[in-house]
Amino acid sequence: MADEIREAKLNVIGNLDSYVKMTMESIESTGGKAYLAKTVADAQEILKKIVGTGKKIVMAKSNVAHEIDTINTLESSGNSVSETDLGAYLIQLSRDESSHIVFPSLHMTREEIGRMLHKELGLQISETSTTEEIVAAVRQLLRKKYMEADIGISGANAISADTGSVVLVENEGNIRIDTVLPPVHIIITGIDKIVPTLNDAMKEAMVQSAYAGLYPPTYLNVTSGPSSTADIELRRVSPATGPKEVHVILLDNGRMEASLDESMKEALLCIKCGRCYFSCPVYRVLGKDWGKQPYGGPTGAMWTAIVNRDYATAEYCTHSGGCREVCPMKINIPKVLEYIKWENIHTH
Repeated sequence: MADEIREAKLNVIGNLDSYVKMTMESIESTGGKAYLAKTVADAQEILKKIVGTGKKIVMAKSNVAHEIDTINTLESSGNSVSETDLGAYLIQLSRDESSHIVFPSLHMTREEIGRMLHKELGLQISETSTTEEIVAAVRQLLRKKYMEADIGISGANAISADTGSVVLVENEGNIRIDTVLPPVHIIITGIDKIVPTLNDAMKEAMVQSAYAGLYPPTYLNVTSGPSSTADIELRRVSPATGPKEVHVILLDNGRMEASLDESMKEALLCIKCGRCYFSCPVYRVLGKDWGKQPYGGPTGAMWTAIVNRDYATAEYCTHSGGCREVCPMKINIPKVLEYIKWENIHTH
């Protein structure tokens, strides 16, 4: 499946303009609203117009949402935003930085988490609490937030050009609630997440889950426009019980430019599984201090060059090659980082 997804994504990368257009048309055809944001600033303006002010927002973990600084952008406009992925929620509460693209709070010990929850929220949790007790306490807090939310925000593991469907894979159940319970669902994702078909999108989610290390996934979610029903005379109408609005913001922010660069376009194959982190000696030493949020580790060394024009992060790479060996997309990460180092030398 990984080999098939690699070929499908290479096809999209080679024809990104046409696939973006096709995807946006497909989203609109199912009742969703599609937006193309060239820059971070464009995405922030689109987001603020959709949300408005005074809203309560729950957010599933999304690297692209953090790429456009979603929480600060919306809170500065008079809204409240809460992460709902456990790891991301812990990072938000602690005002720390994430240490892994899939497991944000990987660097925090159970004891540290217990102390922090007691201090920040006054919970009857301490450094001696078990993992089960901590998870149960946070679960109760988050379920209250779900019920009050006006808007749910998510990213996308993949999005299909043929149907405009967004596929998300998870284990906690928070994404399913975030994307179905509030009346408005906003999806923020990069144009690199586009694949040709819904079948490809499902495969990408499964491969991402497997290489992230939690397989089979507890939940696989597919969103194709707002909620709908055809239970009266087989006529499909919208909305039904779920969201009445679905907005999809497709972010470029350097991705289109990278797709035209023979040495950089391979980075766009990345499915953000985070497998490369654990095979990297530099990450084992530096952890969250290697890279700029939200992209760290070997993945981040490539992606900060694409989205932040930061070429210096790649200088830490020792070219051990472990990342290349475990990558499901067979990205030659050391070679890409070698090119980025060359760019850093010649542009500074």
